[in-house]
Amino acid sequence: MKFFDEFKKFAFKGNVVDMAVGVVIGNVFGKIVSSLVNDIIMPPVGLLIGGVNFSELKIVLKEAVGETPAVTINYGNFIQTILDFLIVALSIFICVSLINKGRELATKKEREEAEAKAKAEAEAKAKAEAEAPKVPTTEELLTEIRDLLAKK
Repeated sequence: MKFFDEFKKFAFKGNVVDMAVGVVIGNVFGKIVSSLVNDIIMPPVGLLIGGVNFSELKIVLKEAVGETPAVTINYGNFIQTILDFLIVALSIFICVSLINKGRELATKKEREEAEAKAKAEAEAKAKAEAEAPKVPTTEELLTEIRDLLAKK
């Protein structure tokens, strides 16, 4: 029973659920970026370098013979994958940077509000102390009594 309790605690912990959501969204985001690279970025780049389609770039090691397909090194697909990676990395970097700036601004605002509140409380306390009538201390009262007794 202890095993299942520990598993339940692990499986439904916030971090695991957040990670699962991140993986699903990351997978979809990867497809979007691949489409961006394949359908938007690469056609103009291929046009600029002479109408070359990167996915067609390959080195033929052995020609196709009958039913046997050719053996090739598809370095064009590799270049495509590197571009996908760079765009995903750049996109994630920009998103994380924006999130961190937002957190930094929120933290700064909270800190400023806390400092302003503390300053206002200190000023209110100082004002209350200044307005409050001065209550003599025990020593002052005893000194006054002594002086009155000495006069009599």
